[in-house]
Amino acid sequence: MAAPASPGSAPTTAPGHDRPPSRPWYGQLYFWVLTAIVCGVLTGWLWPGVGVALEPVGTTFVSAIKMLIAPIVFLTIVGGIGGVDSLRRVGRVGLKSLACFQAGTLVALALGLIAVNVFRPGAGVHADPGELHLAGDAAQYVKDGEGQSWWHFLTDVVPSSAVGAFAEGNILQVIFFSVLFGIALKAVGPTGAPIVEGINRLSTVVFKILHYVMLAAPVGAFGAMAFTIGKYGISTLTSLGRLIGLFYGTSLFFVVVVLGGVLALLRISVFRLLHYLREEFLIVLGTSSSESVLPRVMTKLTGLGVRRDIVGLTVPTGYSFNLDGSSIYLSLAAVYIAQATDTPLSLGQQLGLLAVMILTSKGSGGVTGAGFIALAATLSSVGTVPAAGIMLIFGIDKFMSECRALTNLAGNSVATLLVARWEGALDTPRVNRVLRTGTPEPPPDPEPEAVPPTEHDTGPPPALVTT
Repeated sequence: MAAPASPGSAPTTAPGHDRPPSRPWYGQLYFWVLTAIVCGVLTGWLWPGVGVALEPVGTTFVSAIKMLIAPIVFLTIVGGIGGVDSLRRVGRVGLKSLACFQAGTLVALALGLIAVNVFRPGAGVHADPGELHLAGDAAQYVKDGEGQSWWHFLTDVVPSSAVGAFAEGNILQVIFFSVLFGIALKAVGPTGAPIVEGINRLSTVVFKILHYVMLAAPVGAFGAMAFTIGKYGISTLTSLGRLIGLFYGTSLFFVVVVLGGVLALLRISVFRLLHYLREEFLIVLGTSSSESVLPRVMTKLTGLGVRRDIVGLTVPTGYSFNLDGSSIYLSLAAVYIAQATDTPLSLGQQLGLLAVMILTSKGSGGVTGAGFIALAATLSSVGTVPAAGIMLIFGIDKFMSECRALTNLAGNSVATLLVARWEGALDTPRVNRVLRTGTPEPPPDPEPEAVPPTEHDTGPPPALVTT
């Protein structure tokens, strides 16, 4: 019989022993989601009318997920803050997360700017801006974008009412209220301890509801993909193939080289991480929304051993402040429109665009259409590129949104691991073991110390002191 592992040490059992048997490949969620995506593409291609009629299937699934996002974000953030040993650690994690987000946004924007100037996909289009007329959804997106100034995300952080933030599903406002609530709960000391325990118990129930909803993921992916292909057609992919190929290629380069380089510094394989999150990536591919997997990504990252307070603060905040895919899209699409309409842009003007995009890329929820609204807001704020030029790419935006969401998901996952390493709370051998075996090893409860500050503790953390 194997000796029991000492507290805090890695399990001593050999891989494959004492682990629950893995389900066969045909019983895995990713297999059924992938099958549903293929069936959805075929349905939309062969029977476009049927594909368009299936729109409610996809939107209903996404709505069911969004129904749970605000409660899960609130419970996770409050529970994470309530479980830490000091509020100073919460502030430190928040500041480090924002620093990582800003660095990722700058790199993504610059990469898109370089790619579009090197390959020039819009050269030779010679579109006349005077003949481009906004109509339908594109006109509404531009109207929404014009109503957003470059500083809108700063004023939108504070909700007009706490209930309104949850009712509207505004993640940024829910995060703001959750952080305030968690800090206040921690500040009242032992009085708040029963509430923290109740929140942790409620989290278990809400995540069980999420489990039931995710059983319908293949159906939702099938309906969403069938609608996309049925409405816009596969021919749309070939009409602007250069732009689509450049965007997907640039995003792939960002994930494999840039994010992969960051993970290599942490001694983690980016390909193993992508494989670990394969089900989440397939669901995003089918639904075109990274929000559809936000709760699952938080669970998966916690399963890597990342502390719950880091996951609870970094991942939801990243959905508003760390949109790497949207950043690549913004710089690439804006300059593409300038090239296609023969609008000259000097280096200084392009850098000015980039400066505005640093702000307009923030605050989006990662849902379909958010990147298009941010692009309209950018063009309206700068004025050097005709806003009507977005009609040139409106037909392919649905296909671009899928790549935006996939890249956003990868960026937020890597950022969470980076913040955990920066905090000294990343157990790299444990992460690699989970990535290799696929067996989650979440941090124990109560939470471990964030940074091993001293050799000897003087006593239990304040959260465990009772009266």
